[in-house]
Amino acid sequence: MSGTTLPAICKDLDGDDRWLSIHKRFVAECKEKDPDVMFVGDCVLESLQFTDYWNQHFVPMHCLNFSIRTDRTQNILWRLQNGELDNVRPKAIVLHAGTNNIGDTADEVTEGILELVRTIRQKLPDVYIILPTLLPRGQQPNELRDKNDQVNRLLRERCVGLDKVQIVTVDSGLIQSDGTISHHDMFDYLNLTNVGCKKVFEPVCDLLHQILTENERERDLTPSE
Repeated sequence: MSGTTLPAICKDLDGDDRWLSIHKRFVAECKEKDPDVMFVGDCVLESLQFTDYWNQHFVPMHCLNFSIRTDRTQNILWRLQNGELDNVRPKAIVLHAGTNNIGDTADEVTEGILELVRTIRQKLPDVYIILPTLLPRGQQPNELRDKNDQVNRLLRERCVGLDKVQIVTVDSGLIQSDGTISHHDMFDYLNLTNVGCKKVFEPVCDLLHQILTENERERDLTPSE
């Protein structure tokens, strides 16, 4: 069994216990708030919440963002199995994980993501799970970018037939004709600028609007007793 599928606490290399403190804050928010949408993941989703695009398009959807910059699939898995999906009933979860699993193969990363999907489904049987494709990384073409692309291909194959699980291609427009990525889209060639967020998350935003609208319509059609 790969380490990507085994829940693990993030090592406290700095000695200030920040990771566990963030996790405890997330668990507390589950008891205090009632989100319609949850974002769960790594640096890509963590940095999203500090953009104008987040404030303009996702905040009105009643979102919680449970993402930690350095997390690998196994760290997110531990968090989800230890309270971060308790006491909440979101209509949709956006999951982005795997780009930090530097030392793992594409197949191992894919299995880690699928284990996260299984955990979410076990805890929240009716939730929609949205999987934005892993973004390219690095200014120039490189092996990690190739691996993320391979993970995306594997996920598309292995998610066929999964109920309420949808992969959304979000990387179009990031790689330029010469194979490079602009700092105007990804300021550090990993995390997105506000301009990059609009390119990447617009299809996710559209899908969430569709899911939330359909949910409201179904609620309106339910006969009152």
